[in-house]
Amino acid sequence: MHTEPFLQHNITHTLQDSTATAALGQQLGQLAQKGDVILLHGDLGVGKTTLTQSIAQGLDVPEDQYVSSPSFALMHEYSGRLSLFHMDCYRLAGEEDIEGAGLADYINSPGLTVIEWPDRLGSLQPRERLDLFLEAVDATTRTCTLHPHGESWYDRIAALSF
Repeated sequence: MHTEPFLQHNITHTLQDSTATAALGQQLGQLAQKGDVILLHGDLGVGKTTLTQSIAQGLDVPEDQYVSSPSFALMHEYSGRLSLFHMDCYRLAGEEDIEGAGLADYINSPGLTVIEWPDRLGSLQPRERLDLFLEAVDATTRTCTLHPHGESWYDRIAALSF
C-alpha cells in the first residue's frame, strides 16, 4: 500500500499533437471505474472538451452521442460502458452555485464525472480524484500533468502509455 506523500507524485508528459491527446483520453476512458472523477484544469482553448471527447471514446460512448462543451447547459450526460457526466463550471461563481444547480450530486455518481474549471468546486472536490492540467506550448503541442489523489488513480495512471 502506498502512503499519501508517495501518491502526490505527478506525471508530466508532452502531447505533440491532437493524436497524442486523443490517445491519452481514450486510455483514461478505458481505465475509468464507477465513481471516478477527473478534474480538467487549463486555459480557454487548451483542449479540455477535446480531451473529454476522447475519454468518451474510451468509455465506448456511441458516435451518435456527440460530446460538446457544456458551458451553457452546465452538464451533459452520455451513455457508454459507464455513464459520463461532463460538467463545465466556468460560468459558476463557486460552491453555492454548483450546489444550487444540482451538480454536486453528480460528483459522487456511479459513472465517470469529468469537470472543466474545477477551481470553482472549492471544498466539493472529492478526496479521490485525478487532476489533469493542460497547458498550451504552441498551436498543437500541450504539456499534460497528471496529479493522482488516491491509490487507485496512482496505480492506473502508472499504467498509461504515452
